[in-house]
Amino acid sequence: MGKSLKSQQKTSSRRRPSVPTARRRSDSGPIRTYRAALNFLNTRTNYEKMVRVGYNHTNFNLSRMLRILAALGNPHKKLRFLHVAGTKGKGSTCHMLSAMLHGAGYRTGLYTSPHIHSLVERIQVNNHNVSEAEFARLIGRIAPVVKRLEKENPTFFEIMTAAAMLHFVAQKVDLAVLETGLGGRLDSTNVVKPEVCGITNISYDHMQQLGRTLEAIAEEKAGIFKPGVPVISAPQPPGVKRVFRDMAARVGCELRFVGEELDFSYRFESSRTTGPQTRVCMTTKQSRFDHVHVPLLGEHQAMNCGVALGMIDALRERGFAVPEQQAVDGLARVSIPGRLEIVRDHPRTIVDGAHNAASIAALMRAIGQNISSESMVVIFGCSADKDIDGMLSQIQLGADKVIFTTAGTSRSADPHELLLRFQEKSPKMAQVGRTLPEAYEIAKTCVGREDVICITGSFYLVGEAKRLLALGQI
Repeated sequence: MGKSLKSQQKTSSRRRPSVPTARRRSDSGPIRTYRAALNFLNTRTNYEKMVRVGYNHTNFNLSRMLRILAALGNPHKKLRFLHVAGTKGKGSTCHMLSAMLHGAGYRTGLYTSPHIHSLVERIQVNNHNVSEAEFARLIGRIAPVVKRLEKENPTFFEIMTAAAMLHFVAQKVDLAVLETGLGGRLDSTNVVKPEVCGITNISYDHMQQLGRTLEAIAEEKAGIFKPGVPVISAPQPPGVKRVFRDMAARVGCELRFVGEELDFSYRFESSRTTGPQTRVCMTTKQSRFDHVHVPLLGEHQAMNCGVALGMIDALRERGFAVPEQQAVDGLARVSIPGRLEIVRDHPRTIVDGAHNAASIAALMRAIGQNISSESMVVIFGCSADKDIDGMLSQIQLGADKVIFTTAGTSRSADPHELLLRFQEKSPKMAQVGRTLPEAYEIAKTCVGREDVICITGSFYLVGEAKRLLALGQI
């Protein structure tokens, strides 16, 4: 761990973001309702809503997270975990893991981010969201601890992570699946020693915090490696593989790559009866998964499924009873909102939370493979701190027309700026819709019966689209 410790020591220290005193006043009363819980959380520093975040030990502090948990009775020490990091696909991998464990009879917790509609989506047990009443009770229990540690500025994500731990203990879960929020090394979830770690695809995202090279990003993600804990990784670029192998050797853990140490294959097929689908195979000393149907569309989901199957195999090696057929039956029931989700038939409308260049590329390929259409109109909005040029380059490969709009948060990129940058890259038709309803109205005038509208670029944009569709406002 010598290199990792040195990199931590070199991390710059910046002044922590202050929160206006007026916003703190909602901290004073007891929390008895879901609305009061949300009001309390809204007073906390939330890096998910900030464009520029210093990645340092002031803003991201595992010691602070441990102090919060210690004051709550160390719930994380009463649980068994599976921990997943990566740039894209980690949420899908976590959902597939949770479904397979539930299918095998385990009471399973799941902690993911971000959410589509409501915060309670982030904390689940056996595929059921924590109730709003229980969520309020959890935040009410954590709030006094936060106030005692006020000078250390506990953050929104730390409080949410603590709430998930408390809920999993209260619900007596057998195993809890944790998705990292940002990076890995300094992420609030990285206070646990899991049974197995998983790493999904590494690509460019959050570069201001994690580094400008894939190798630098990989080192931050590999910060979740723990002594004696097996790590299952998706196939990676050569530089990333070197970083992971070096880190595994330094930490003292076994590293297995899907397609190398783990015998893995997949194929795309289509028939009149089943339609387009991907099937995967994985064979190890403990397990034989043959021609397993991947429940989520896109070949990128085959790799995510491979990581999930590899983690199940590692659990079996460690003595957990997870019969293959029960795991596969559980996997078949996976359905994740906001991932290549068809939300309307007329006009055909797809939403997907792809928010970096690699995930946009995967989305364009997946639509081409799985959804027949004559043309596609993409409604796109993203955060200003993303790899915008990378995403625009991928969109122009799949879209026939693009309508740029706001992603609906304070971090949103200016849609007029997006339009100008797109026009520098592509001669394809493009324009701005100042709001999502305006963008959708424009899109509807451009599509026929055999065409598709795709809304993507941000989970916040996807959540707003689903909300407006449910209300009949678009």
